[in-house]
Amino acid sequence: MLLFFSLSGIAQEVVKDTVKNTVENDSVVFNMQMEEIVITNVKDTISKEERRKLYILRRRVLKVYPYAKIAADRLTLLKRNMEKLKTKKEKKRYAKIVEKYLEEEFEEQLKNLSRKDGQILVKLIYRQTGETTFDLIKEQKSGWKAFWSNKVAKVFSIDLKEKYDPATVPEDYLIEGFLLKAFQEYRLPRQEPAFKIDYRQITKDWREKNKS
Repeated sequence: MLLFFSLSGIAQEVVKDTVKNTVENDSVVFNMQMEEIVITNVKDTISKEERRKLYILRRRVLKVYPYAKIAADRLTLLKRNMEKLKTKKEKKRYAKIVEKYLEEEFEEQLKNLSRKDGQILVKLIYRQTGETTFDLIKEQKSGWKAFWSNKVAKVFSIDLKEKYDPATVPEDYLIEGFLLKAFQEYRLPRQEPAFKIDYRQITKDWREKNKS
């Protein structure tokens, strides 16, 4: 929440609608295709429990991605608008107005996120901005605010310093696969990551690791 209330711009109603429709309309039976997602130590089949966990992860990704996208959009707009303001007083006043608006728009929705939802959101914010949530809060607020925000987040098992790395973290690789699939099916609005992710090469690398 601190991150969203630090960013600028007018929150678009489409974000709220996207989140709502994603959750309500997600009734399609989950079909795991092994050529799209590689799971460690899994060869030909996966258990019902593993399928259930993957389905839950997929739902979480679809649920929180719109927030990560709007964070990246607002961060870009914030920097652009701040450059137009001449004095620190003008920038501070502008930031407070936007922070209040975003708080009223998103506070209740963000409160409804689970701890796991929150951690995935932190990862996806890194995917879309190239910066950790900790660094973004530090940049937009202060180092002190970032420090205590991370302390509080850790109480809820969330690490604001966590990055997103599909090449080395199995869960991140699964998340990237779910995102690409959702983009192809127009279930989520596409937004390129802030850094290069060669999904095909990463997939090959994971398959090689699984052979060993």
